[in-house]
Amino acid sequence: MSQDRGPRRPRRLEKCALISASATALSLAASGCVVVHGEREVLPSATRAEAAKALEQFTVAYNKADKAYDASLDADRTTGALAAIDSARLKAGAANHPDGNPAHTPLELTDARFTVPKKAGWPRWFVADAEANKGGNARWLLVFTRNGTKDPWEAAYLTLVAPGKVPEFKTDRDGWAEAVPANSADVSVPPASLSKDYTTYLQDGGKVFADGTHTSAWRAARAKRSARPGLATQYIDEPLANGDYAPLALRTKDGGALVFFTTRHFEKQTAARGASVPTPNKDVLALTEGEIKQSLTMEFVSNEVALDPADGPVTVLGRVQGLTSAKGE
Repeated sequence: MSQDRGPRRPRRLEKCALISASATALSLAASGCVVVHGEREVLPSATRAEAAKALEQFTVAYNKADKAYDASLDADRTTGALAAIDSARLKAGAANHPDGNPAHTPLELTDARFTVPKKAGWPRWFVADAEANKGGNARWLLVFTRNGTKDPWEAAYLTLVAPGKVPEFKTDRDGWAEAVPANSADVSVPPASLSKDYTTYLQDGGKVFADGTHTSAWRAARAKRSARPGLATQYIDEPLANGDYAPLALRTKDGGALVFFTTRHFEKQTAARGASVPTPNKDVLALTEGEIKQSLTMEFVSNEVALDPADGPVTVLGRVQGLTSAKGE
């Protein structure tokens, strides 16, 4: 395997001269001289050494934040769905344990494998696939992103996938992967549409997604809980697909894509007259505004990873969800 470097810039013709010192791309058609804009070059998002360092820095920050229950300690190492879930978890922990996490066990990530796509423009990103001493025997899939060369690498997605379920990725002869554009039409669902299609499926069902734990089984469980004696539960699902929550996709060896995407979910419990909402646990209470009299509305952020084939239903491989806020009325 070759060293971790991108393609060399083409030599400029001696007779051509830069007419601007800015970073703007210039195409001088009359003379045939082309100056390549750095942000438009197709380059590996990171070297493998940079990827390994980013994972290490995330783990150190995550452990400090978890031990102290202090979200500020890993705020510059998380973003997107993971930041929303993790910061709320730490906020609840701090409210219930002001002196820190009494059950803290340092996270250890081993056997790390890095899949780095070659792409142009920002954000640059890559996937780390590692074993962990938490979460059972599942593989941890972390997606790291950054929006500029001076920005730190931040973990945007964290999903857990059963061993053997992580697909093989399409790579070039140097081992670099291929990023799938958000609007790609050569997969069953364009990555940009997955968040919306998933939330629509959770409400209405359909054939877009294959049956499984995070699809048909989840719908069945919610239907069972929706009407219990003295308590009604309503579910609202919303897509999250912009900014730091934008989906990211890698081309798989079979021509499909592995897609990371985010959704938001609301669960409202309303007690019948003369009944009461079941008392939630202390972590939910720590994130709850208002007084729980007749109803409790909980907001969750969920990040998913799915196999989006060239043809056929989408399979949701993993989902990590966390409570981010709640309101009592």
